[in-house]
Amino acid sequence: MTGYAFPPSPFPAAPAATGAVRSGQNVAQLRAAQARYQADAVMSASPERLLTMLYDRLVLDLERGEAAQQAADWAEARTQLQHAQAIVAELNASLADTWEGSAGLRGVYAFLTSTLIDANVSRDPQRTRACLDLVAPLRDAWHQAAQQVGSASAPAVATAFPAQAHA
Repeated sequence: MTGYAFPPSPFPAAPAATGAVRSGQNVAQLRAAQARYQADAVMSASPERLLTMLYDRLVLDLERGEAAQQAADWAEARTQLQHAQAIVAELNASLADTWEGSAGLRGVYAFLTSTLIDANVSRDPQRTRACLDLVAPLRDAWHQAAQQVGSASAPAVATAFPAQAHA
């Protein structure tokens, strides 16, 4: 078999890719898939689930912001606290004035906004902690309320879709 030459391939040669490039492509594909999954989760979520998702992320941002402040990672702290401010702004914008508790909750959101700005500018993790201490019980209360709404609608779902009730 020595001296035998294989005929040229009819297929073009694939560009040589290093493991790092392929690994980077895989990571990018994984991140893109994760972003699509998250977007789908948000788009298909019920209003009460969207609210709890926002509160969950707000708590996470505050925890990360406080940790970054304590580590003197000011760029990361700024990023997290600004994202937290954006969530508070969204929560405030979505609040219905027809609800009797809206005025009180708007006051909480105004306090959070000004305290988050101050915590960011003054680089004060104690102010960030004060926001977290205020938000965490609110998040827990909204989760409980969402569970009650879900439990209350379960009989209606069982009646409307009896096959799904046993799935």
